[in-house]
Amino acid sequence: MKRRILVIALFIAFSTQAQLIPNFGGERAGLSALSFLKNDISPRSLGMAGASTALNGDGYSILQNPAGMYELEGQAWTLTNSFLGAGINQAFISAIFPLKNKTSAIGASINTLTTGAIEERTEFQPFGTGRLVYGTNMAVAASYSQQLSDQFSLGVTLKYVYENLADFTNHTITTDVGFLYKLDVRDLQFAVLLKNFGGNSNLSGSFLASSFNRSTVANLEKNTLPNVFSIGVSITAWENEHHHLLGAFQLNHPNDNSENYRLGLEYDYLKLLFVRGGLKMNVKGQAYPTMGVGVRTNIGAHSLFIDYATNPTEYLGWQHLIGLNFNINRMER
Repeated sequence: MKRRILVIALFIAFSTQAQLIPNFGGERAGLSALSFLKNDISPRSLGMAGASTALNGDGYSILQNPAGMYELEGQAWTLTNSFLGAGINQAFISAIFPLKNKTSAIGASINTLTTGAIEERTEFQPFGTGRLVYGTNMAVAASYSQQLSDQFSLGVTLKYVYENLADFTNHTITTDVGFLYKLDVRDLQFAVLLKNFGGNSNLSGSFLASSFNRSTVANLEKNTLPNVFSIGVSITAWENEHHHLLGAFQLNHPNDNSENYRLGLEYDYLKLLFVRGGLKMNVKGQAYPTMGVGVRTNIGAHSLFIDYATNPTEYLGWQHLIGLNFNINRMER
């Protein structure tokens, strides 16, 4: 009976939250800058449709919720690459180091998106000027996680963000703040995460593509960063000696789009094989479920997780993400 009451209470809480937070609508899409910061480049998270804020700590906690980093028993190194289509790739590398007090951890990460070569075109030279330009986005981050009690933890990530497009550049600072709360009922966890909190930013520079009736200096307007406020919950839905099924739900409230909901599942067999799936609800162009798979192997006394996830979209085709998660002196995720 207690479990039923808890489930009903959770449903009411999330329903109420969805009504209290205003829905700005999809017409706000594209109003923020540096949107690469919103891309999901954790294969575990992407396979579960992004419902990852309340997951237990692992090598991808810097991405999912830095509040979970303290749970790691040893160092964790990750490397991922996302194939977004049209020659655009996004890569991520991170390292997490638990501290000796076993209640805190520090981490560092680099997140880069590259477009490859783009042929420059103008209205007077529509077939190309002969010049190739490049677009690059990069975020260098430092993270800290602290367990405040047996059930509550806090995590913070500070990011320096750099953007370059042809002759224009942009520099800014942004912050992620996450909280994680654990209960003793079937590994139930609640989480709150605020991502990419910061001021406005804009490109600056000068460029002369044609000398006809134009200035060499472009006055570009400022845009907000892609802030996302998330509330998540995860719970062990079923388990026995060899099998484990994890369920997760998440509400996202971005400042540049409408509210959306994520529902994800992760099945694992003996912590060796992982199968994931999820749904993105109220996300335009995401009518199909996401999918993912992972395997664990050992290298000596250490464990290596190889994860793959795919995100089928209506307009951009199938996006693929592969990741390596190497855990030193850690045998379980």
